[in-house]
Amino acid sequence: MKGKVYLVGAGPGDPDLLTIKALRLLQTADVVLHDDLVAPRILALIAPTARIQNVGKRCGEKMMRQEEINFLLVALAESGRQVVRLKSGDPMIFGRAGEEMEALRRANISYEIVPGITSALGASAATGIPLTHRQISSTLVLTTGHRADKNADAEWSRFAADNSTLVVYMPGHDYGGMAGRLKNSGIPIETACVIVSRATTPDQQVHYTNIANLADAPKLAVPTLLIVGEVVKFARDAEQPERTLLGFGSLDPGQEERLA
Repeated sequence: MKGKVYLVGAGPGDPDLLTIKALRLLQTADVVLHDDLVAPRILALIAPTARIQNVGKRCGEKMMRQEEINFLLVALAESGRQVVRLKSGDPMIFGRAGEEMEALRRANISYEIVPGITSALGASAATGIPLTHRQISSTLVLTTGHRADKNADAEWSRFAADNSTLVVYMPGHDYGGMAGRLKNSGIPIETACVIVSRATTPDQQVHYTNIANLADAPKLAVPTLLIVGEVVKFARDAEQPERTLLGFGSLDPGQEERLA
């Protein structure tokens, strides 16, 4: 009998933000293939009998090409395994789930999507920034800093005209270039923005600034995202020091030993 593949969202990092279904699958899976950015405290919840394999990226270098991941998902399911493909955040938002679903469909493999809290929502909750506001912004745009196509700047200009809240996943560390793109899109340079690093984890850091000073922002640890818009002014600690460390607990010694 063929197995089944579950494309599971690990959420932004805090294990308490996992869905009950995601936790159950982690504790019953035969195999877990996870992204590199999935938090260690979430990996510690995987059943000790499961095979665990990192198929993500480290320092920008791919451990496994997407085509190889697709092949592995199919092969494991065809051998009768229950497979969890564990993705940071939500699998359907910048998680390449579409490519994996396509490969599974072609192979006639049963699969299921288990949503997770995407990092934009985790960062919003952790900083107290409302991503929409009735009087300021009724449009939320999720995009990625890795986009390099010709139409990207034109799209950002449209967002500026709509007073949208812009959340940039994977903005990279070229904050000067990012500030230039935002200014060229017509977004006023005094517009507030914030860089959130490792949202909802014990290592979370937050840097508040505006587009005019974005180029001088510190290079915080990945994963990071950039929130741009006047809603940033509503953050619970926007007037506090530029970096804020939030603690969400630590690993038990036994869990640390398992992941060593």
